[in-house]
Amino acid sequence: MKKIIVRFLLGTIFIFQLSWKTDRKPAREFYQLTIYHFSTELQEKILDNYFQNAFLPALHRLEIKKIGVFKAQANDTVPDKLMYVFIPFKTPETFLQLSSKLKEDAVYISAGAQYLNAAYDRPPYLRMETILLRAFPLAPKLQLPALKAPKEERVYELRSYESPTEKKFQNKVEMFNQGNEIELFKRLNFNAIFYGEVIAGGKMPNLMYMTSFENKADRDEHWKTFGNDPYWKKLSAMPGYQNNVSHIDITFLSPAEYSDF
Repeated sequence: MKKIIVRFLLGTIFIFQLSWKTDRKPAREFYQLTIYHFSTELQEKILDNYFQNAFLPALHRLEIKKIGVFKAQANDTVPDKLMYVFIPFKTPETFLQLSSKLKEDAVYISAGAQYLNAAYDRPPYLRMETILLRAFPLAPKLQLPALKAPKEERVYELRSYESPTEKKFQNKVEMFNQGNEIELFKRLNFNAIFYGEVIAGGKMPNLMYMTSFENKADRDEHWKTFGNDPYWKKLSAMPGYQNNVSHIDITFLSPAEYSDF
C-alpha cells in the first residue's frame, strides 16, 4: 500500500512539474548594445578586424550567437562615426561573466592583440557607450530577419523612444505589448529583430527596438502602410496612450559583412 501511495505521489509531482514547465512564459532575454565612436579609416579597420576575427568568434565559442554589427549610414558625411554591436544574453549572469571568460581565451587575446594592446595615443575608437536592455514580455527573444537582399542593400532601423516620466514609459511599453503594437508590426512584416526596455543607459526612461528592410524604398513603403493602418489610427488615438513619448531617435544602419544578421 505504501509503495502504491509513493508511486502516486511521485507521479503527481512529475505531472505538476511538467505542467508548470509547459505553462511558464518564455524567459526574456537581455541585450547589450555598445556604440563605438570613431573618426578615421584606420580606427574603422582596427574595429572591423577585432570584431570579425577576435570578438565574434570568441562569443560564438561561448555559445553566444546572433550577434549584430552595424555601421551608421550617416558615417560618410559626419565626423563622429558610429559602429553598433548588439549581443543577446539568455541571463544577466552570462553578461556579467563575459569579461572574465574572454580574459581566459588565449585565441581571442592573440587574435585581438591590435585592438586590445592599442597605444594610449592611438586608440581604436574615440569613446564607447553601452546600453543594457531587457526584452519585452511579448517579444522575449531576438528574431532573425527574413531578408533576401544582399547585406549592402539592407536597411536596419534602430529606434529609441524616450518618455517624460517612468509612468509614461511603462504606458508606452504596455502599448507595445497589451496594446498589440508588436502584433501590428508582425502583421505588416516589419522584420522586427528585438524590442527592449532600457535598464541602463543615458536616455532613460526609454525603450528601443530594431526593424529591418530589403532597402530604403522597402522601408519607406512599410512605414507609409503603418501610418495608414486602421488599427494604428485607433490605437494611437486612445486616450489612455497619449503623451507617452517625448522624443524619438531614429538611426539607419547597415550590417557589417561579417555580422550574424
